[in-house]
Amino acid sequence: MGIIAWILIGLLAGIIAKMLMPGKDPGGIIITMLIGIAGGLLGGWLGKVLFDVDSIDGFFDISTWIAAIVGSLILLALYRVVTGNRRRA
Repeated sequence: MGIIAWILIGLLAGIIAKMLMPGKDPGGIIITMLIGIAGGLLGGWLGKVLFDVDSIDGFFDISTWIAAIVGSLILLALYRVVTGNRRRA
């Protein structure tokens, strides 16, 4: 898959992750999109390292989408942990 496909998957995975973990996040939609792109890459890497599967099979392959969404959820949760203390101060 090309870089444009990964950006599209990451953007959509970030939106899906935000729907699965609703709440007010600092940064808005731009940060959510960046988290989605990075989460897609993280999910693909984790799938390869932990489960020895090639989760980067194709744009319409379910394993690619699951890996991207799980990676986005992980990064969104970490982002909330890191920035959560700043919002309360």
